[in-house]
Amino acid sequence: MANDSKYQSYVSPLVERNASKEMAELFGAQKKFSTWRRLWLELAKAQKKLGLPIKQGQIKQMARHLDDIDFKRAADFEKKFRHDVVAHIHTFARVAPKAAPIIHLGATSCFVGDNADLIIIREALQMTAGKLAAVINLLGKFAKKHRDLATLGYTHFQPAQLTTVGKRATLWCYEFALDLQEIEHRLETLLFRGVKGTTGTQASFLALFEGSHSKVKQLDKAVAAAFGFKRTCAVTGQTYQRKIDTLVVNCLASVAQSAHKLCNDLRLLANQKEIEEPFEKSQVGSSAMAYKRNPMRSERVTALSRLVLSLATSPAMTASEQWFERTLDDSANRRVVIPGAFLAVDGILEILANVLDGLVVYPKVIAAHVDAELPFMATENILMAGVKAGGNRQELHEKIRLHSHAAAAQVKQFGRPNDLINRLKADISFRKVDFEKVLNPKNYIGRAPQQVDEFIRTVIEPVRRKYRREISRKVELKV
Repeated sequence: MANDSKYQSYVSPLVERNASKEMAELFGAQKKFSTWRRLWLELAKAQKKLGLPIKQGQIKQMARHLDDIDFKRAADFEKKFRHDVVAHIHTFARVAPKAAPIIHLGATSCFVGDNADLIIIREALQMTAGKLAAVINLLGKFAKKHRDLATLGYTHFQPAQLTTVGKRATLWCYEFALDLQEIEHRLETLLFRGVKGTTGTQASFLALFEGSHSKVKQLDKAVAAAFGFKRTCAVTGQTYQRKIDTLVVNCLASVAQSAHKLCNDLRLLANQKEIEEPFEKSQVGSSAMAYKRNPMRSERVTALSRLVLSLATSPAMTASEQWFERTLDDSANRRVVIPGAFLAVDGILEILANVLDGLVVYPKVIAAHVDAELPFMATENILMAGVKAGGNRQELHEKIRLHSHAAAAQVKQFGRPNDLINRLKADISFRKVDFEKVLNPKNYIGRAPQQVDEFIRTVIEPVRRKYRREISRKVELKV
């Protein structure tokens, strides 16, 4: 038996099976700790510019070692100090010894921890927005292709007035478009913690700058600007407001809601054999039942979506539990919840892009289902046509009622086809009705095709223009 250490420990399925390589790397150790070093560098550069005795040689030495992190040494230091930030200060100082006296000068752990988290959250939101745009684009293509394909609408999962396959796709798509708006808003308003000190009073920096409030404020703005943030938190304790995590994860939970609804619909449609997700040539639907074509990708999406929805409760509880200027019971939770929510949503969007790029539609099955229900839905039109042909409205209404109940009994009690139209055709009272015209499904879809066109023009096209690079990528699932 192979004794490969790779298989001895648990590995998160979010990384191994679902999320993309780029999203997994964004929450990896290399990205996190190299961002810490960039924060220390920009802090030192801004402090030097504002007059602190920091030498250019110290700055240059720090700049040369932003990415060459000795993780083994950092782990040893953390075991010794029981403090990850202190461990990485010492690790950085080993490769930038000239800068050792000024690394982390005046700062608290949350200067690197919180600001790095916000930098990474911003990049993760940007990545999520692009993948969300790709899903919107694919749904737009699907909606356009099937804009006028009549299908049964459902309310209460009971047959209702007709819609079109394309119009239904716009309903799915609109929810994702609203999600994208929320993510864009979060990106536009995302704040940097900034340079605030141990309890948010900036006391250490005020001491460094010998009481110059102006320089302390300039330092805060300079470091934020170095990372592309226009604004910092107006005030903080030791951490940025944990409510920000709640707002971010709620955006991700909203995407999960939309994905869950779409994939539940696809699973129901697969049962009706109207629409199926792509099924590969050698794919196995069931280990026992060889004939099965299970909608396993849609099922994966709903499973991951439930995870994100459950994760969304943690940031809210964490934010409400913070005592005074901060307490450390947020840390372990955030290390799991924030990456987990992003990785799960990334996996959801990867799977959706794959599914939507290959949806299979069966128009004849759809038409058969329409034909089975349309006679009941068409009765009002048949009634009107009979009246126009000279019939009495009340008498015709009663006949339609009796024939409808009789036809329904044939369907429900005996499993026979709906014979309502044959019954009405055989009734002399309806001899002048043009049943072929009355039973044309296109007479019952209203403005659905035009609504699809308008939706694509007003909602989808702006997304396509804004995210033209992101929507062109192809997705190949890991499993």
